[in-house]
Amino acid sequence: MNPETKPHRAGFVSIIGKPNVGKSTLMNALVGERLSIVTSKAQTTRHRILGILNGDDFQLIYSDTPGIIQPKYELHNAMMSFVYSSLEDADVVLFVTDIYEKHDEEPVVERLRKMTDTPIILLVNKIDQANQEEVEAKLAYWKEQLPNAAEVLPISALNHFGTDGVLQLVMERLPIHPPYYPKDELTDKPERFFAAEMVREKIFKLYKKEIPYSCEVVIEEFKEEDDIIRIRGIIYVERNSQKGIVIGQGGEALKKVGTWAREEMEKFFQKKVFLEMYVKVNENWRTDPKALSRFGYQ
Repeated sequence: MNPETKPHRAGFVSIIGKPNVGKSTLMNALVGERLSIVTSKAQTTRHRILGILNGDDFQLIYSDTPGIIQPKYELHNAMMSFVYSSLEDADVVLFVTDIYEKHDEEPVVERLRKMTDTPIILLVNKIDQANQEEVEAKLAYWKEQLPNAAEVLPISALNHFGTDGVLQLVMERLPIHPPYYPKDELTDKPERFFAAEMVREKIFKLYKKEIPYSCEVVIEEFKEEDDIIRIRGIIYVERNSQKGIVIGQGGEALKKVGTWAREEMEKFFQKKVFLEMYVKVNENWRTDPKALSRFGYQ
């Protein structure tokens, strides 16, 4: 068939799974860009983030979702709503687990078992941390747990092992459809969203315990000039004591977050960045529906 007459395929591919199994690393590997926070801490992805991969005759819209958890407060409920809405409009589901995870009898697995019209590709990630016998045993386990899965594949998203095969399997299952987004778009999120995510990632890397989970980042100003981007952001915390920790002695901790985030932004936006960061208290924002709505969770 002449390449010019090949039918165009397009569709939504939802990446779901528990926290810390490598969903964000996988999406970044598949799209070829760093769109999602990647840290060793669980529950770092809070929103549904679309990464768009375009070709002459295809458009894949990957959806990286928050890790599947049992909600403890309103923020968690909002995060889980992103997960389930992504299943409803998915053309293909990538269910990511890892070599050590077990999901038996959990609600999401039950839901996947009932999905007979949507292709499910089950990916066992982090196989670089296991031997061949362990990998084969885990693949057999998941074939039994999800017999309706179209494929069960071993991968290492970090090392890009098996990710080309994932792309091929997804492509074969995409419906024939015109593109949903302009072909030059990489994501549905605005630039200031990624600026906020870069700050939040550095918070996860610098602070310990509950501090990163208590922080939300809002970019109040994103002004792009010819040779520089001027960004002003606010880190919201839940208590005054947390504000002191985020700022640090003599402002050193906040300065370090700002420097790391600015360096990351300059790589991402390919332009010099001037970044101002402030810290404010919004008491118990994770359980406040109004605050969650203002921060984009509802």
